[in-house]
Amino acid sequence: QVQLVESGGGLVQAGGSLRLSCTASGRTFSTYAMGWFRQAPGKERDFVATISWNGGITYYADSVKGRFTISRDNAKNTVYLQMNSLKPEDTAVYYCAADRRIGAPSGELYEYDYWGQGTQVTVSS
Repeated sequence: QVQLVESGGGLVQAGGSLRLSCTASGRTFSTYAMGWFRQAPGKERDFVATISWNGGITYYADSVKGRFTISRDNAKNTVYLQMNSLKPEDTAVYYCAADRRIGAPSGELYEYDYWGQGTQVTVSS
């Protein structure tokens, strides 16, 4: 079992930046692809970014390309989401997730096996 704990959310003005962190328990973190998803009120949970087990492959949703960067530090069992040039439409609860599959990282929710509890990001206009 893997437990994921997100942190770093908060309130920021449009144009500002935040860095989210997700720390995992267990010794198998370095073998998992990791993803970030977000869910705004009344909407479905959407893909944001994903990173392969070694950090060599990353994918982003079109809505965040060029503004968000996903990275990981396997020595610290932590994955990060650096969010720059934030917009009010980025307001959501952000979740990290772990994917046990071997292969390319995925943007599909159903591929992920473990989820964190989420951290709120609010961007004011």
